[in-house]
Amino acid sequence: RSINPSPYMYYLNLDGFQIVGAAIETVVQVQDGIAATHPIAGTRPRGKTPDEDDTLEAELKNSEKQQAEHIMLVDLGRNDIGRVSVTGTVKVTQLMDVERFSHVMHLVSHVEGKLKPELSVYDALRSCFPAGTVSGAPKIRAMEIIAEVEGEKRGPYGGAVGYFSFSGNMDTALILRTGIYKDGVMHIQAGGGIVADSVPEDEFLETVHKAGALQRAIDLAEGKN
Repeated sequence: RSINPSPYMYYLNLDGFQIVGAAIETVVQVQDGIAATHPIAGTRPRGKTPDEDDTLEAELKNSEKQQAEHIMLVDLGRNDIGRVSVTGTVKVTQLMDVERFSHVMHLVSHVEGKLKPELSVYDALRSCFPAGTVSGAPKIRAMEIIAEVEGEKRGPYGGAVGYFSFSGNMDTALILRTGIYKDGVMHIQAGGGIVADSVPEDEFLETVHKAGALQRAIDLAEGKN
């Protein structure tokens, strides 16, 4: 909580292992009949000074690569929300705003629509899962490629954690910056989106920055400075 305060904080004590995480991205939420998703793509590390922060934010806003990646995910979010929304109600209420977190800053957008009355929150989750942030587009083909090239299964990483209420509301967070604790070992997972003009070294550094808060929390828990 102190190292990486986030909109979603979760701890799951499961059979033989525990999951702990600090999530910033919504897979999908339904509140009073409005279904919404919040695509996040485009990353810079936080600066060491306010001036450096401002410089990095300007770089993020002006990066054609980051903008292209983000717009792709906004379009995917509009499509996912549109499948379960009343025609004409889908809208982008926030587009590519920069939000700053403890170790990184991101481009963030909000997409919402009025859930069709004959559909449920489960339909909304089914339409939006998995999040485009972790699958890519088009979703099915992207997931096929992921299965082919990634050396091991992701486990809970890229999934969703949240709640369904008796009042018909729902909120689910994207499991990304997450630690899985098993047999005395904490496994940290983080990642970045790959597009045509991605630079491998930059993507690796981005992933390191994203995992930094979890690593720092572990170091503090072990008494390391």
